[in-house]
Amino acid sequence: MNDDDRLILRRTFTEDAALYDRTRPGYPAAMFEHIPEGSRVLEIGCGTGQATVALAGRGCAVTAVELGAEMAALARRKLARFTGVEVVNAAFEEWPLPPERFDVVFAATSFHWLDPATRVSRSADALRADGLLAVVSTEHVAGGSEAFFAEVQRCYERWDPATPPGLRLTPANDIPYDSGEIDDSGRFGPVRFHRYEWDHAYTTREYLDLLNTYSGHRALPDEARTGLLGCIAALIDGRYGGRIVKRYLTQLALARKLG
Repeated sequence: MNDDDRLILRRTFTEDAALYDRTRPGYPAAMFEHIPEGSRVLEIGCGTGQATVALAGRGCAVTAVELGAEMAALARRKLARFTGVEVVNAAFEEWPLPPERFDVVFAATSFHWLDPATRVSRSADALRADGLLAVVSTEHVAGGSEAFFAEVQRCYERWDPATPPGLRLTPANDIPYDSGEIDDSGRFGPVRFHRYEWDHAYTTREYLDLLNTYSGHRALPDEARTGLLGCIAALIDGRYGGRIVKRYLTQLALARKLG
């Protein structure tokens, strides 16, 4: 993904914050046990506050920086009961770092949208000595309704010409552990990984709603998006009884700031 595509696509999420909040599946509760209770946390790209609620529930004081104004507004409403949470509507790359550094910089499925030239170094700058960088990524992996996810590629190949032919999902065990970017920065110690593999069931309507929160689907021309979603709905209703199961791999990468 080039810089222009990244900047355009990362702004699509704020187009329907309520749909995003209702549809996105969240994160495994066990993952948050690796974030120290009572930490002072800078959360990058909080979205509608799905992970922020869990952090606040651990007694963390959270400053959450969110690019999308609609997302930030919804997050403020959801998090209003937590006195230790502040939601800032800004781009992380442009937001002035406060003088007091943070115990944790936390990014849940948002780190890849940041400027790759500065995201690691700026995260390090925001942390105190020995502070913790926590980067969460989510992958759609082989499992669940496997036959559906093989068949549905025909819909994508028809309606989205950028789809590689014969694309298939990767088993979770084949997803590589990649710490190169953090290692190469020289700002952090060894990266530790924690992985969680889990399933989520969707009705036809729920799955179409989920797809409508994905940047690649939202960026399609209206005719192509309508055709794609219609093709997918017909497949789920016609061959899978109106319900499919999607398997996720959630990964938490942790690294301590050096110095």
